[in-house]
Amino acid sequence: MVNLVAAQRPLLHALMKMAGIVPHTVEIQAGTIMNIWVPSETIIKKPKKSNKTTAADDGDTKTTKPMKPVVVLVHGFAAEGIVTWQFQVGALTKKYSVYVPDLLFFGGSITDNPDRSPTFQAECLAKGLRKLGIERCTLVGFSYGGMVAFKMAEMYPDLVEAVVISGSILAMTDSISSATLEGLGFSSSSELLLPTSVEGCKALLKVAAHKNLWFPDRLHRDFLEVMFNNRKERGELLEGLVVSTKDTTIPNFPQRIHLLWGENDQIFNLELAQNMKEQLGDNATFQGIKKAGHLVHLERPCLYNKCLKEFLATLHADEAKK
Repeated sequence: MVNLVAAQRPLLHALMKMAGIVPHTVEIQAGTIMNIWVPSETIIKKPKKSNKTTAADDGDTKTTKPMKPVVVLVHGFAAEGIVTWQFQVGALTKKYSVYVPDLLFFGGSITDNPDRSPTFQAECLAKGLRKLGIERCTLVGFSYGGMVAFKMAEMYPDLVEAVVISGSILAMTDSISSATLEGLGFSSSSELLLPTSVEGCKALLKVAAHKNLWFPDRLHRDFLEVMFNNRKERGELLEGLVVSTKDTTIPNFPQRIHLLWGENDQIFNLELAQNMKEQLGDNATFQGIKKAGHLVHLERPCLYNKCLKEFLATLHADEAKK
């Protein structure tokens, strides 16, 4: 029987290419590669040595530096990059050079390095972006991707000029992890974020979305089969995410940080977001979107895109005045 989710992939890939981005593989280091969707105008195909077409010839490309301000969309834990950001890419590509990476063990990205920390994800993403000729960028991070974005902003202030965060926190401390899971009724992060059954997939969707979304059981089964691969490694990513509360400090970010939130987020609620805004200080701003949950960018994409573009426009207008 045809997997409905897998069958939709060629259509989604075609829509992304129509929006102006194409997949590109970047070798970060020996044993580590990242798949990053890049602006099609930055791709230069090397001339073929003969008329014979080979796999190597077809994939032998290089990239040029982007000509527009760079926006990097960093996905969450339940899906790869273009699935997460499918409603944002087309809204941004006219004015911005949009890059959509697949973090390690998502999409086509993989490593033989045993490090499963957000720090390693941030290091690899930064190296990948620099290899693509990116000197400055704005990160837009959702959920797990938001934690990677925060870490990357902390480590590479010369590369990251601003950060937009949705449904995420600075770090998953053991106290926040325990309180969040208890409040949602799950025994572990893996039970919540790595479902193994249709019922588990429905439970994840229920807490992630504000609206009661219904999908047939077959679609849930197909989603589980396609999107939740690399289970062992992803379980290790979840283990590597939790840090001790007593060892956590608030970095002094030089960048502007915009918290763009679904006001009905059940996973990282509004109070947590507003407290984080206060902790981050004067460089942080907060904007809530009504009638939206954790999946705010998917539930209310038009309003989310409007808010995101307004922030980006203000950011670059301020940069132009300097």
